[in-house]
Amino acid sequence: MSGFEQTIKMLDTLISFPTVSTDSNLGMINFLAEVLESAKARVSIYHDQTGNKANLFATIGPEEEGGIVLAGHSDVVPVTDQSWTTDPFQMKVEGGRLFGRGACDMKGFIAAAVVMAPKFLKSAKRRPIHFAFTYDEEVGCFGAKSLIECLKQEQVNPKMAIVGEPTSMRIIDGHKGCYEYTTHFCGQGGHGSLPDTGVNAIEYAAQYVCELLHIKKLLEKCAPVNSLYDPPWTTISTGRFTGGNARNVIPEQARVEWEMRPVCEEDADYVKSRLHHFCNHVLLPEMQKVCPSSRIDLEIVSEIEDFEPTEPNEAKAILAELTGLSESDVVSFGTEAGIYQSMGMNVAVCGPGSIDQAHKPDEYVTVEQMESCLKMLGGLTAKLEDRPE
Repeated sequence: MSGFEQTIKMLDTLISFPTVSTDSNLGMINFLAEVLESAKARVSIYHDQTGNKANLFATIGPEEEGGIVLAGHSDVVPVTDQSWTTDPFQMKVEGGRLFGRGACDMKGFIAAAVVMAPKFLKSAKRRPIHFAFTYDEEVGCFGAKSLIECLKQEQVNPKMAIVGEPTSMRIIDGHKGCYEYTTHFCGQGGHGSLPDTGVNAIEYAAQYVCELLHIKKLLEKCAPVNSLYDPPWTTISTGRFTGGNARNVIPEQARVEWEMRPVCEEDADYVKSRLHHFCNHVLLPEMQKVCPSSRIDLEIVSEIEDFEPTEPNEAKAILAELTGLSESDVVSFGTEAGIYQSMGMNVAVCGPGSIDQAHKPDEYVTVEQMESCLKMLGGLTAKLEDRPE
């Protein structure tokens, strides 16, 4: 069986693990551990506090500092309420496309990486190759954040990382941060016929959303000069608004789930400061006139680091050599790249599939993209034979 055929078979198996972020990823992680151990990799599994999820970190080659990390996340987004024309957890091959949840985001890259492990074993003489497969990227990069703390404690210091998110095999060396929040409103319930006797949590939450929209418009006018991003400004998006239980009952609780993707830390600080002032000087005084125990609580779901373009960047240089691309780019979607960069690694993002297909029904990666990924990883073997500078 050729390396490409092995990769397609591996992708089929990985898609069959329904590793939605709400569920366990242990089946897939344990399977990958067995595959890598059969290639003589030194494998460590780090469970989360619940014991239901885990990160995998494996190494092939000499036991020394440095080396190259191939990084990917094991979790996928839900398929609930999506109109799939095929079973999302059973790979379908049709028209040069490989369909299935996670096919491009990002089990295609993981499949190619682990299939290459036996070849890496033969070539990793001068420096090690590492595999980092994490949990809960889709809901806040919690697995990667936990993993780097484990690596620091064990004094494992890779030099660079290639994060295999779907970039259509383009080289990405920067992206915005991704900050996710839930704002909780607690008012006072009552009968709908007497609205002045209660504190309508939904109505105050609606004012909060209006303020988010106002700040959103202000940020559109404040894009940094020569911003590389599309759109070039810090974005805000309201994703979910819930509250109340009946038309004739004053809602006591409401919740707004929202995110921002800042182009710089100053914008993030501005947004948080302005909302803090709006809540404490506009909304809460009105709410607490009627009910002194009224509250507005900001829950930080996740604040994912941005990924800063840097020079020199050996990971980017190696990918340029392997792919033949002379230029890199930045993107607006988030990855784990900034987390690995915070550990001092040179980092670049490059993987098979298009982000346009990620998270959608009938997600797919093309056969052509998978072939390009395997070719790139095949070229990486030579770099493991070189002595690092």
